Amino acid sequence: QVQLVESGGGLVQAGGSLRLSCAASGRTFSRYAMGWFRQAPGKEREFVAAISSSGSTYYPDSVKGRFTISRDNAKNTVYLQMNSLKIEDTALYYCAINPGVAVPITPKGYAYWGQGTQVTVSS
Repeated sequence: QVQLVESGGGLVQAGGSLRLSCAASGRTFSRYAMGWFRQAPGKEREFVAAISSSGSTYYPDSVKGRFTISRDNAKNTVYLQMNSLKIEDTALYYCAINPGVAVPITPKGYAYWGQGTQVTVSS
């Protein structure tokens, strides 16, 4: 069983930055793809970023150039650096893990999820 715990969310003004962290349990973290998703009230869960076991990264156009996903396998942690935040980035942010070689960009591709951390961007 894999457990994920997100942290780092909060309230920030538009244009500001936040760094989210996701700590994972388990000895084989380095083999797995990791993803970040977000969900705003009344909306579907949305892909934000993903990173493969080898460090390849993937982003949708909505965050490309502003968000950066990274991982520290020694700490079993994946990060999401968010810069130039916009009001529309406000959401509950989740990290997820896929115990396989694929790097999914849809929620269905991930088997384990954290509880989420709230990010609120104000004007």
